[in-house]
Amino acid sequence: MLRECCDGASELSLAAPSVRAALGELEQRYPSLYRSVCYENGAVRRHVSLFVNVDHIRDRQGLDTPLRPGDVVTILPAVSGG
Repeated sequence: MLRECCDGASELSLAAPSVRAALGELEQRYPSLYRSVCYENGAVRRHVSLFVNVDHIRDRQGLDTPLRPGDVVTILPAVSGG
């Protein structure tokens, strides 16, 4: 569902030193994707989880989790239904 916000791409390549900086880059390049992931105050929406490689950012340093070349940030929106 988020692919609609980034021209159908399943992966984006960004160079950023932290998760916060990567989100800032998304805000510049794909504003609708950013708005789907973050509130206006920059906090990650409740129904969205962010992972760096296999670790949830809440188990690391939150938005200040550092990124190294080759790291993969996964944006995982909650799925609901019945």
